[in-house]
Amino acid sequence: MSGHSKWAQIKRQKGIVDKKKGQIFSKLVREITIAAKQGGNPGMNYKLRLVLDRAKEAGMQKEAIERAIKRGTGEEEGGTLEEAVYEGYGPFGTAFLIEAATDNKNRTVNNIKHIFSKHGGVLGTAGSVAWQFVTRGQILVERSGDDISDIELAAIDAGAEDVRQSAEGLEIYTHPLDLNEIKKKVLDAGGKVAGAAVIKESAQGVDLTDEQKTKVHELFAELEEDEDVIFVHTNANL
Repeated sequence: MSGHSKWAQIKRQKGIVDKKKGQIFSKLVREITIAAKQGGNPGMNYKLRLVLDRAKEAGMQKEAIERAIKRGTGEEEGGTLEEAVYEGYGPFGTAFLIEAATDNKNRTVNNIKHIFSKHGGVLGTAGSVAWQFVTRGQILVERSGDDISDIELAAIDAGAEDVRQSAEGLEIYTHPLDLNEIKKKVLDAGGKVAGAAVIKESAQGVDLTDEQKTKVHELFAELEEDEDVIFVHTNANL
Protein backbone atom coordinates (compact mmCIF):
# COMPACT_ATOMS: atom_id res chain seq x y z
CA MET A 1 0.00 0.00 0.00
CA SER A 2 1.43 3.35 -1.00
CA GLY A 3 0.64 7.01 -1.11
CA HIS A 4 1.42 10.44 0.23
CA SER A 5 3.21 10.44 3.57
CA LYS A 6 1.19 11.89 6.44
CA TRP A 7 4.46 12.63 8.26
CA ALA A 8 5.12 15.44 5.80
CA GLN A 9 1.59 16.77 6.27
CA ILE A 10 1.93 16.81 10.06
CA LYS A 11 5.27 18.62 9.86
CA ARG A 12 3.73 21.26 7.60
CA GLN A 13 0.76 21.74 9.90
CA LYS A 14 3.01 22.16 12.92
CA GLY A 15 5.14 24.65 11.05
CA ILE A 16 2.27 26.87 9.94
CA VAL A 17 0.09 26.68 13.04
CA ASP A 18 1.00 30.20 14.15
CA LYS A 19 1.06 31.80 10.73
CA LYS A 20 -2.15 30.25 9.44
CA LYS A 21 -4.02 29.29 12.57
CA GLY A 22 -7.21 30.91 11.31
CA GLN A 23 -7.20 28.79 8.18
CA ILE A 24 -6.56 25.62 10.17
CA PHE A 25 -9.41 26.43 12.55
CA SER A 26 -11.74 27.14 9.63
CA LYS A 27 -11.05 23.70 8.15
CA LEU A 28 -11.50 22.05 11.55
CA VAL A 29 -14.87 23.78 11.96
CA ARG A 30 -15.98 22.37 8.62
CA GLU A 31 -14.76 18.90 9.51
CA ILE A 32 -16.43 18.97 12.94
CA THR A 33 -19.69 20.17 11.41
CA ILE A 34 -19.73 17.38 8.84
CA ALA A 35 -18.77 14.72 11.41
CA ALA A 36 -21.45 15.92 13.85
CA LYS A 37 -24.16 15.25 11.25
CA GLN A 38 -23.76 11.59 12.25
CA GLY A 39 -24.40 12.50 15.89
CA GLY A 40 -23.06 15.03 18.35
CA ASN A 41 -21.87 12.55 21.00
CA PRO A 42 -18.16 11.80 20.43
CA GLY A 43 -18.49 8.65 22.50
CA MET A 44 -20.80 7.24 19.83
CA ASN A 45 -19.23 8.92 16.78
CA TYR A 46 -15.62 7.91 16.17
CA LYS A 47 -15.10 10.44 13.33
CA LEU A 48 -16.20 13.27 15.58
CA ARG A 49 -13.98 12.00 18.39
CA LEU A 50 -10.92 12.01 16.11
CA VAL A 51 -11.43 15.53 14.81
CA LEU A 52 -12.16 16.84 18.31
CA ASP A 53 -8.81 15.44 19.46
CA ARG A 54 -7.06 17.34 16.67
CA ALA A 55 -9.03 20.52 17.36
CA LYS A 56 -8.01 20.45 21.01
CA GLU A 57 -4.37 19.78 20.13
CA ALA A 58 -4.45 22.78 17.78
CA GLY A 59 -5.72 24.99 20.62
CA MET A 60 -9.19 25.59 19.23
CA GLN A 61 -11.51 27.28 21.72
CA LYS A 62 -14.16 25.15 23.41
CA GLU A 63 -16.93 27.57 22.39
CA ALA A 64 -15.99 27.32 18.69
CA ILE A 65 -15.95 23.52 18.91
CA GLU A 66 -19.38 23.44 20.56
CA ARG A 67 -20.85 25.81 17.94
CA ALA A 68 -19.53 23.61 15.12
CA ILE A 69 -21.05 20.51 16.72
CA LYS A 70 -24.42 22.24 17.15
CA ARG A 71 -24.31 23.44 13.56
CA GLY A 72 -23.78 19.86 12.43
CA THR A 73 -26.57 18.44 14.56
CA GLY A 74 -28.94 21.23 13.48
CA GLU A 75 -29.21 22.77 16.97
CA GLU A 76 -27.73 26.02 15.71
CA GLU A 77 -28.56 27.91 12.53
CA GLY A 78 -25.92 28.41 9.86
CA GLY A 79 -25.23 27.87 6.19
CA THR A 80 -25.68 24.27 5.15
CA LEU A 81 -22.43 22.40 4.65
CA GLU A 82 -22.41 19.33 2.41
CA GLU A 83 -19.80 16.64 1.96
CA ALA A 84 -18.32 16.41 -1.51
CA VAL A 85 -15.70 14.09 -2.98
CA TYR A 86 -13.75 14.95 -6.12
CA GLU A 87 -11.46 12.73 -8.16
CA GLY A 88 -8.75 13.77 -10.54
CA TYR A 89 -5.50 13.03 -12.30
CA GLY A 90 -2.28 14.91 -11.66
CA PRO A 91 0.83 14.84 -13.85
CA PHE A 92 3.00 11.71 -14.27
CA GLY A 93 0.15 9.22 -13.80
CA THR A 94 -0.81 10.37 -10.31
CA ALA A 95 -4.32 10.05 -8.92
CA PHE A 96 -6.03 12.32 -6.40
CA LEU A 97 -9.05 11.89 -4.15
CA ILE A 98 -10.25 15.10 -2.49
CA GLU A 99 -12.69 15.35 0.41
CA ALA A 100 -14.43 18.69 0.86
CA ALA A 101 -17.10 20.37 2.96
CA THR A 102 -18.86 23.12 1.07
CA ASP A 103 -21.86 25.43 1.10
CA ASN A 104 -21.49 26.04 -2.65
CA LYS A 105 -20.61 23.02 -4.78
CA ASN A 106 -20.35 25.07 -7.98
CA ARG A 107 -17.68 27.28 -6.41
CA THR A 108 -15.78 24.32 -5.01
CA VAL A 109 -15.75 22.22 -8.17
CA ASN A 110 -14.67 25.21 -10.28
CA ASN A 111 -11.84 26.02 -7.87
CA ILE A 112 -10.61 22.43 -7.86
CA LYS A 113 -10.89 22.15 -11.64
CA HIS A 114 -8.81 25.33 -12.00
CA ILE A 115 -6.12 24.03 -9.61
CA PHE A 116 -5.81 20.74 -11.53
CA SER A 117 -5.57 22.56 -14.86
CA LYS A 118 -2.96 24.99 -13.52
CA HIS A 119 -0.69 22.11 -12.54
CA GLY A 120 -1.09 19.92 -15.61
CA GLY A 121 -3.87 17.75 -14.25
CA VAL A 122 -7.55 17.24 -14.93
CA LEU A 123 -10.66 16.76 -12.81
CA GLY A 124 -12.07 13.27 -13.31
CA THR A 125 -15.54 11.79 -13.13
CA ALA A 126 -17.03 10.02 -10.13
CA GLY A 127 -15.41 6.61 -9.74
CA SER A 128 -12.46 7.34 -12.00
CA VAL A 129 -9.83 6.92 -9.27
CA ALA A 130 -11.78 6.11 -6.09
CA TRP A 131 -11.62 2.38 -6.86
CA GLN A 132 -7.92 2.26 -6.01
CA PHE A 133 -8.25 3.84 -2.54
CA VAL A 134 -9.20 1.99 0.64
CA THR A 135 -10.34 3.54 3.91
CA ARG A 136 -8.04 2.81 6.85
CA GLY A 137 -7.24 4.15 10.27
CA GLN A 138 -3.71 5.51 10.54
CA ILE A 139 -1.76 6.25 13.72
CA LEU A 140 1.66 7.88 13.49
CA VAL A 141 3.93 7.35 16.50
CA GLU A 142 7.07 9.47 16.81
CA ARG A 143 10.34 7.65 17.38
CA SER A 144 11.49 8.47 20.91
CA GLY A 145 14.45 6.04 20.96
CA ASP A 146 16.12 3.28 18.98
CA ASP A 147 13.83 0.54 20.30
CA ILE A 148 10.13 1.00 19.70
CA SER A 149 9.34 -2.72 19.57
CA ASP A 150 7.19 -2.56 22.72
CA ILE A 151 4.90 -0.01 21.12
CA GLU A 152 4.80 -2.01 17.90
CA LEU A 153 3.86 -5.15 19.85
CA ALA A 154 1.16 -3.26 21.78
CA ALA A 155 -0.40 -2.12 18.49
CA ILE A 156 -0.33 -5.64 17.06
CA ASP A 157 -1.81 -7.13 20.22
CA ALA A 158 -4.57 -4.52 20.12
CA GLY A 159 -5.56 -5.64 16.61
CA ALA A 160 -3.63 -3.41 14.21
CA GLU A 161 -3.86 -4.63 10.61
CA ASP A 162 -0.35 -3.47 9.71
CA VAL A 163 2.59 -1.79 11.45
CA ARG A 164 5.48 -0.24 9.52
CA GLN A 165 8.69 1.23 10.87
CA SER A 166 10.14 4.33 9.24
CA ALA A 167 12.85 6.84 10.04
CA GLU A 168 10.27 9.01 11.82
CA GLY A 169 8.74 6.21 13.89
CA LEU A 170 5.81 3.83 13.47
CA GLU A 171 2.96 3.91 10.98
CA ILE A 172 0.11 1.85 12.38
CA TYR A 173 -2.85 0.90 10.18
CA THR A 174 -6.18 -0.24 11.55
CA HIS A 175 -9.77 -0.88 10.67
CA PRO A 176 -11.37 2.59 10.92
CA LEU A 177 -13.67 1.56 13.78
CA ASP A 178 -10.71 0.20 15.77
CA LEU A 179 -8.58 3.32 15.49
CA ASN A 180 -9.51 4.95 18.79
CA GLU A 181 -9.09 1.79 20.86
CA ILE A 182 -5.71 0.98 19.31
CA LYS A 183 -4.59 4.58 19.74
CA LYS A 184 -5.41 4.30 23.45
CA LYS A 185 -3.36 1.10 23.75
CA VAL A 186 -0.43 2.76 22.01
CA LEU A 187 -0.59 5.71 24.40
CA ASP A 188 -0.78 3.34 27.37
CA ALA A 189 2.37 1.66 26.09
CA GLY A 190 4.19 4.99 26.14
CA GLY A 191 3.89 5.88 22.48
CA LYS A 192 3.97 9.54 21.46
CA VAL A 193 1.16 9.85 18.92
CA ALA A 194 1.90 12.49 16.31
CA GLY A 195 -1.37 12.02 14.48
CA ALA A 196 -4.38 9.74 14.15
CA ALA A 197 -6.87 9.94 11.31
CA VAL A 198 -9.06 7.96 8.96
CA ILE A 199 -7.30 8.09 5.61
CA LYS A 200 -7.68 6.86 2.05
CA GLU A 201 -4.68 4.79 1.00
CA SER A 202 -3.91 3.67 -2.51
CA ALA A 203 -2.73 0.22 -3.59
CA GLN A 204 -1.42 1.75 -6.82
CA GLY A 205 1.55 3.79 -5.58
CA VAL A 206 3.42 5.87 -8.15
CA ASP A 207 7.17 6.47 -7.72
CA LEU A 208 8.45 9.82 -8.95
CA THR A 209 11.76 11.50 -9.63
CA ASP A 210 12.73 14.43 -7.40
CA GLU A 211 11.73 16.90 -10.13
CA GLN A 212 8.38 15.17 -10.63
CA LYS A 213 7.79 15.10 -6.85
CA THR A 214 8.21 18.88 -6.72
CA LYS A 215 5.56 19.42 -9.39
CA VAL A 216 3.09 16.95 -7.90
CA HIS A 217 3.63 18.36 -4.42
CA GLU A 218 2.77 21.85 -5.73
CA LEU A 219 -0.57 20.48 -6.95
CA PHE A 220 -1.14 18.65 -3.65
CA ALA A 221 -0.33 21.76 -1.59
CA GLU A 222 -2.61 24.06 -3.58
CA LEU A 223 -5.51 21.62 -3.37
CA GLU A 224 -4.92 21.37 0.38
CA GLU A 225 -4.94 25.18 0.67
CA ASP A 226 -8.44 25.55 -0.81
CA GLU A 227 -10.84 26.73 1.91
CA ASP A 228 -13.42 24.02 1.18
CA VAL A 229 -10.98 21.11 1.09
CA ILE A 230 -10.60 18.99 4.21
CA PHE A 231 -8.37 16.12 3.02
CA VAL A 232 -6.29 15.41 -0.07
CA HIS A 233 -5.27 11.83 -0.81
CA THR A 234 -2.94 10.71 -3.61
CA ASN A 235 -1.21 7.59 -4.87
CA ALA A 236 2.00 9.56 -5.42
CA ASN A 237 4.93 8.54 -3.24
CA LEU A 238 6.01 12.04 -2.23
